[in-house]
Amino acid sequence: MTDYRTLDDITVEYFTQHPEEMDAILNETFADYAADGDSAALLSALRIIARVKGISAMAEEVGMTRQGLQKALSARGNPRLDNINAIMRAMGYQLMPHRLESTAV
Repeated sequence: MTDYRTLDDITVEYFTQHPEEMDAILNETFADYAADGDSAALLSALRIIARVKGISAMAEEVGMTRQGLQKALSARGNPRLDNINAIMRAMGYQLMPHRLESTAV
């Protein structure tokens, strides 16, 4: 039987080998989320970064159980804002507002 790797596994491996590219993917993912509101895609990207950084270590830093963190970052997860803020801080980021450029004159 062949043991196939998932896309998530391949993505985690890539970002483990290229951590300098995590900033770009997070920026792009948050920009996409701001435009389309696709929380599943946002949580998927955060889940990938959490796996790269270590789910258990991040869960401890955030003050959640490993299962709680995995559930919060699942496609059906609906984490509270304070959890997202704690998760982002554990990843080495912060949530910051960014003024939208007005298209009206």
